[in-house]
Amino acid sequence: MAAPRDGFEAVEAEGSAGCRGSSGMEVVLPSDPAVPSPLCPHGPTLLFVKLTQGKEETRRFYACSACRDRKDCNFFQWEDEKLSGARLAAREAHNRRCQPPLSRRQCVERYLKIIELPLTQRKFCQRCQQLLLPDDWGQHSEHQVLGDVSITQLRRPSQLLYPLENKKTNAQYLFADRSCQFLVDLLSALGFRRVLCVGTPRLHELIRLTASGDKKSNIKSLLLDIDFRYSQFYMEDSFCHYNMFNHHFFDGKTALEVCRAFLQEDKGEGIIMVTDPPFGGLVEPLAITFKKLIAMWKEGQSQDDSHKELPIFWIFPYFFESRICQFFPSFRMLDYQVDYDNHALYKHGKTGRKQSPVRIFTNIPPNKIILPTEEGYRFCSLCQRYVS
Repeated sequence: MAAPRDGFEAVEAEGSAGCRGSSGMEVVLPSDPAVPSPLCPHGPTLLFVKLTQGKEETRRFYACSACRDRKDCNFFQWEDEKLSGARLAAREAHNRRCQPPLSRRQCVERYLKIIELPLTQRKFCQRCQQLLLPDDWGQHSEHQVLGDVSITQLRRPSQLLYPLENKKTNAQYLFADRSCQFLVDLLSALGFRRVLCVGTPRLHELIRLTASGDKKSNIKSLLLDIDFRYSQFYMEDSFCHYNMFNHHFFDGKTALEVCRAFLQEDKGEGIIMVTDPPFGGLVEPLAITFKKLIAMWKEGQSQDDSHKELPIFWIFPYFFESRICQFFPSFRMLDYQVDYDNHALYKHGKTGRKQSPVRIFTNIPPNKIILPTEEGYRFCSLCQRYVS
């Protein structure tokens, strides 16, 4: 999850400024959908237009889908701009240089070697954020290295890795144990057998830990996340390096097919998507991506099931409610406060400014979702749902 921009107020202002007449950026569809968008290191770019209240649209341009600050990704191209062959070649070379140093297959091979090592030889470089094989030790001798990395630690990479807290790019705020355990218990109680975790690495971890420690739990999880560092800790069937703002799988068709198979397993029954996008990200490209994942799930449905919806939990601040419901009219907002370990404002609380504004938007009927009474939630017989 992320809260980009320079604070809570800026994000809240964006949430309330969903109408076209407001000042700001808007994502638009390309003039010719058959022409692919230019690529930056984060995959296909998005087409934007800057809007100013009371004025006509300005010239449209392509920019990075994932980074809101040009210091993090400085890609910029006017929609009607023609680039020379030399500039295109330079851009392709830059994109290649920005990719992770190891392929997905190489990461898996390293992981399989590391888990076979004795405890005393399992090391993690905190400076480079990299698991180390014995052959790597010499290159990291001057770095801060964590030794005796246990299998349990390998199963909780979000506690090994430093959160990426650049507010405008990654802002990797991780679910607090309270919220994470609530979600796992709720998903189990609702009878889901598979969870597509889009940008929720800590939930993915806890689902897998619960399944490995509880023979009664048969829930499986697939993590889609833009943080390539997780490639070090998971096999190819449990993690895909993915950009949720443009539905881009960095490892190509192989990863896309992993996701497709996961969504369509058991004819698409028993699956839910749980997503926790960066709060500064525009709702429209996220909604477009989620609809593509829904379409992928529907490909495995029979004609008789065409009316069904893919169950979704979209975790986002409450002030985006109108924007989310604009794209997904069947969604309802739950009263449950989602909180995070490493963010001062997004904390659970009953009163005061520091109450978390983060809620769960879902197409699952609210009367089916039980909230914890010990935290002050109660069932309202009039509304037929749990309320705060």
